[in-house]
Amino acid sequence: MENEVNQQINIELKDEIGQGTYSNLAIITHSSSEFVVDFVRIMPGLPKAEVKSRIILTPEHAKRLLLALKDNITKYEAAFGPVKVDQGPGSNTIPLTFGGPVAQA
Repeated sequence: MENEVNQQINIELKDEIGQGTYSNLAIITHSSSEFVVDFVRIMPGLPKAEVKSRIILTPEHAKRLLLALKDNITKYEAAFGPVKVDQGPGSNTIPLTFGGPVAQA
């Protein structure tokens, strides 16, 4: 019989982190030992975008994150309907117009 150890971890969420940071683009790169996810905010009409947060994960943790996201998206879609993602040509490009009309001065 295996001994079960009940461990609890107290997770602290500081106010400045709890407010969140808006991102509308994620850039993911990897090496043999880690995945790097840069969360970027791009704004229409601005030629420069800024990385707002960088998260570095082990491959195992990246896979756990993938599975957790899949599970949560499934639950979200069950409650609110399918999330639409453009799968057409050029769908991997950055939507600099955000799908709306082009602003004019």
